[in-house]
Amino acid sequence: MTLVDSNVLLDLATDDEKWADWSQAQLEQTASAGPLLINNVIYAEVSIRYGTVEAVDGTLRDLRIEVVEIPRAALFLAGKAYLQYRAAGGIRTGVLSDFFIGAHAAVEQLPLLTRDVRRYRTYFPTVTLIAPEGER
Repeated sequence: MTLVDSNVLLDLATDDEKWADWSQAQLEQTASAGPLLINNVIYAEVSIRYGTVEAVDGTLRDLRIEVVEIPRAALFLAGKAYLQYRAAGGIRTGVLSDFFIGAHAAVEQLPLLTRDVRRYRTYFPTVTLIAPEGER
């Protein structure tokens, strides 16, 4: 099983010139090793590119991605990691979702397919990151 970060799915939704091919190839490769998962936070982030719930759900179904709940232990860990981030001078806005995603991957010991490794590597060092070369 692999948790898929929203940036990978948004690369496909926007047909990102730089990253769409990489993201598609990584989704195919990780899917061959087991199920692909997202959580409700990732779902919300991805939904901004779609007009309806049905469109989001259809895309996820086509990609064979399952939406799973974030375990309570991961929610707790996300809060603690966010406190550590804030104590180190991190900004208040726009980052909490990364802590939910990283904590989910950490608690359930799931590899995380992402292009944005900085916070995950710093605050969730046990998470295996599937990322572009040079970002690992």
